[in-house]
Amino acid sequence: MLIQKLNDCEEIIAGDGTVLRELLHPAKQDINLRYSLAYAILPVGKTSIPHSLKTSEVYYIISGVGEMSIDSEVCRIEPGDAVYIPPNAIQFLHNYGDEPIAFVCLVDPAWRKEDETIYAPEIGATASL
Repeated sequence: MLIQKLNDCEEIIAGDGTVLRELLHPAKQDINLRYSLAYAILPVGKTSIPHSLKTSEVYYIISGVGEMSIDSEVCRIEPGDAVYIPPNAIQFLHNYGDEPIAFVCLVDPAWRKEDETIYAPEIGATASL
């Protein structure tokens, strides 16, 4: 049995600027999964860096409010929302609330660095991580 404790996971800054703890990943644990699962935080007043994945992704919002941008669509998000992000969609999250946005990210197939592109809007360039 594998039980992964959130506080036992290393906290990192993801390519999009969110604070991330990877809970489950088939490349890091001896588990038979096709997806990866992470817990993320976007601080108050922050916007994640626009990025896209070659894979599909789902965000499940635990706390906080803000706006989710996927390609040309922008919608309010709040606790209890599940957001589907299709492969290759340019996405980012903006926290306009008064508490951090906490969310769970499920990436299928599992997240890989080479599948993510980070967009640097301040210089109009892109970079693959």
